[in-house]
Amino acid sequence: MQAADPSEALDRAVRHHGRADRKDGPAVLVGLIGRGIQASRTPTMHEREGTRLGLACDYILIDFDQLGLADEELGAVVAAAEARGFAGLNVTHPYKQRVLAALDSLSPEAEAIGAVNTVILREGTRTGHNTDCWGFAESLRGAMAGTPLGAVVQFGAGGAGAAVAHALLDLGVRDLAIVDTDRARAAALAARMGARFEAKVRACEADAALLAACDGIVNTTPVGMDKYPGTPFPVEHLSPRHWVGEIVYFPRETALLRAARGLGCRTLAGTGMAICQAVRAFELFTGVTPDRHAMGRHFEEAA
Repeated sequence: MQAADPSEALDRAVRHHGRADRKDGPAVLVGLIGRGIQASRTPTMHEREGTRLGLACDYILIDFDQLGLADEELGAVVAAAEARGFAGLNVTHPYKQRVLAALDSLSPEAEAIGAVNTVILREGTRTGHNTDCWGFAESLRGAMAGTPLGAVVQFGAGGAGAAVAHALLDLGVRDLAIVDTDRARAAALAARMGARFEAKVRACEADAALLAACDGIVNTTPVGMDKYPGTPFPVEHLSPRHWVGEIVYFPRETALLRAARGLGCRTLAGTGMAICQAVRAFELFTGVTPDRHAMGRHFEEAA
């Protein structure tokens, strides 16, 4: 049932969390806005790293599905969080682009990407950042050294897709084909990235020939999540010569990664991006640099 007031819905989320109303009050109050996010490990990463560093950190899940909120109430929820003293918000599917309308300013990277996953609420100003781009790039650099980056097919042109496309091109991909069920959205992202990078960037339909010619395939759609089971394309198009990347991290092994590993493909799980984006977001929220390896341990312990 839809909440009558977004402020009341936010209060319910805080009460459900159970820690943010303690007498001494939290030093850092942050949250995650999205749909179907109950399995997220991000709260555990932030809270345990805060504890390790001597910070009282409360991280609230603001799940529009669970709270019965409509998409149109996103701006009101951001305003309610600001009024309640939140230091910031993470933003996930399906709001990374929609949230831009509720913000006052964007970091240069977020403006270039056209999507936001981290909002800082400070001194009456709402500033959008994108830590997904850095998070994906760090994950790829760390786990896939030597991977050929000549031609990549990316599935998804939403908020996460925009960040990953920017990261791939910044890492040196020379030919990026973007596939999305919304062809106009794919074309718009391709045009924006093509104007920024000296590379071939195009919107395409997925077919066997396109996939056969590429070095790597990255899924940035929600397909593969528990809520959206399946694969973004027929896995019979996979070949052992491909490398395959995911941004979905629950479940840790999606159907796409399972099929790719079965063929002997090099694979990049979504866990790396999830951890690395949280590292950068934690620093933006608190002003304190966390330990990436500790954040990784928190992530695994949350399982």
